Parts: sequence; C-alpha cells; structure tokens
Amino acid sequence: MTSDNLDKTLILIPARMASTRLPGKPLADICGLPMIVQVALRAQDAQAGRIVVAVDDRKVFDAVTAAGFEAVMTRVDHQSGSDRIHEALLASDPDGKADVIINVQGDLPTIEPETIRAALRPLADPAVDIATLAVEIEEEDDKLNPNIVKVVGSPLSESRLKALYFTRATAPHGKGPLYHHIGLYAYRRAALEKFVSLPPSALEQRESLEQLRALEAGMRIDVEIVKSIPLGVDTPADLEKARRLLTAND
Repeated sequence: MTSDNLDKTLILIPARMASTRLPGKPLADICGLPMIVQVALRAQDAQAGRIVVAVDDRKVFDAVTAAGFEAVMTRVDHQSGSDRIHEALLASDPDGKADVIINVQGDLPTIEPETIRAALRPLADPAVDIATLAVEIEEEDDKLNPNIVKVVGSPLSESRLKALYFTRATAPHGKGPLYHHIGLYAYRRAALEKFVSLPPSALEQRESLEQLRALEAGMRIDVEIVKSIPLGVDTPADLEKARRLLTAND
C-alpha cells in the first residue's frame, strides 16, 4: 500500500467499558498490557493506516494514550457500533482526509494483521460500498448455531462474495459451503455517512444484524474470504485463551 493510501485510510477501534459478561473488558490485562492496547498493536502491525481508538471512559482513554496511540472520547449511549465509529470519525478527521474507514472491534487482541489488511481488498472495485470478511464453516454444529452469523453471497472469485444476505439461520440450503461472517468492516466514507443516516430496517431488527440495513438500502457489500476466525473476547474463558495465544507467540 502506498503512503498516499495510508494517509487516506483510518483504522477506528471502538472500546466500550460496559460489558455484562466481562466488566471492564478494554482494560483486561493480556501479557502485561490492556486488551485494547493489544488490539491497537495488531492494527499497527497491519500498516494499513492511521489508528484511532474510540473510547467512552477516561481510564481507557488514558491507557490508550499512555501506550502512544491516539484516542477520542465518544458518547456512552450509542445504539450501534457504527454510530460510535461515525462520531469518532468526525472528531478525529474533521477535514475529511480519510476516505476509507476500517472498523476493528476492540475485543480482538489476537487478530492477525493480514486479516485487517484483507478487509481493504474488495474496495479496489469502485462499485463496492462496504467490505467485510468471512471464513468457510467446517464444523457441522456451527452451521446450525444461531449465534454464528452466516453470509449468503454470489461468488465473484475463489476468495470473494457479493453479499446478498446475512442471517442467523442455516443458509443457503443445499450442497456447498457456508460462511461464518466476521464483523470487521471497511467502509468508504460516503457509505458510512449514508449508513448512519438511515433508520433501522425491518430485516435488521428481525435478525438483530446491523449490516442488513445497508443491503436493504441498496448498498453493496463484498466479502473477502479469509482462513481463520479471530478470537473475540467476551468471557473470562475467552480472556484466558487470548492470554495463552499471545504468550505462545512471544
């Protein structure tokens, strides 16, 4: 990626303190660093653009800035992650220099830098508004699990789909692969601005999947197929697994 592209890409990492299953999650210690700092380090390794952490708590702000990363304070009452990202975008880039925004969730401390970079690839096609990621599902139980979101799409190549639908159901029917959606997004700035201006859609509310709002509004989402699912830390058990993984990589 050229330096010009780096200047036009902003990696935003939302970090919310409110977590029912793992209170204070962004500050949870992983190998001597707060989890949110570990995520920022993975984003730094991706070398994909400027990094800003969107926080809603002063302790998290201080931890991020003490580690040498940028942070912006955002409201605590956002209804969605996209709304928080948009507020952070306006605060950190008011002059509109960035035209691509990568949303990396703040609970992915072991995400591989290449996975972050992969989200940019579909945006090489100017017709694509939003890019995201998926992994082929291997386990039969995962195909039936409503907590695993599936993406239904038209194949564009061996590594890319044009998204038609996202669902918690087992879909599509019939022989062939099913894909586990990874909630990491790369937005064109105009697409993010349009998205947050739209009201929640019918299918979005029915499936509890925010990305359906974009599809229902006629926006194009392409999906890059990657090899591994990044570990999302939601529970104490997930936290211990993340610690083991990062310790093994040291």
